[in-house]
Amino acid sequence: MAKRVTIQTELTAEELHDRYRSATTAVERTHWQILWLIKEGHTPNEIAFMLGYTARWVRTIVQRWKKAGEQGIRDQRLTLPGAPCLLTAEQQKELDHALEQPPADGGLWSGPKVAAWMQEQLGRPVDPRRGWDYLQRLGRSTRVPRPQHEESDQATQQAFKKTPGGGREAASGVSRGEH
Repeated sequence: MAKRVTIQTELTAEELHDRYRSATTAVERTHWQILWLIKEGHTPNEIAFMLGYTARWVRTIVQRWKKAGEQGIRDQRLTLPGAPCLLTAEQQKELDHALEQPPADGGLWSGPKVAAWMQEQLGRPVDPRRGWDYLQRLGRSTRVPRPQHEESDQATQQAFKKTPGGGREAASGVSRGEH
């Protein structure tokens, strides 16, 4: 038989259920649901099966409640510091200034070209995807020329554009209203 886990709280099962229903984030809602189900007498294995977690995680949430109360069951991910930025604020300003000029090899800036610039500044390899991240962070996007078919005819394209005096009607000899 599975080991029973209990929680010591003055809150009733109904009050825990109300907190579960009124939680604003999915993580906190699930944590309140775990406490509510424990208070109703379910085992960690039963709760894990119902919610798609492991019994160990259910016990972890109960332990957090016992140690820190409501603070313990809040979404802990919000307090994680995250990874440090690759570029300092000064380096980001330099990159922003560099993006105003054409890249060293000519052409247009792209994620891989920004990553190559970052590699020169940092003296270590930088994944090309980080170049795209920094383009977005600086409020920019990749600039690439519109694709054109190698055998395209500019005169024919202009004739088919939907503009006054040069639209499809002009190319076919039909004016508006003569259908």
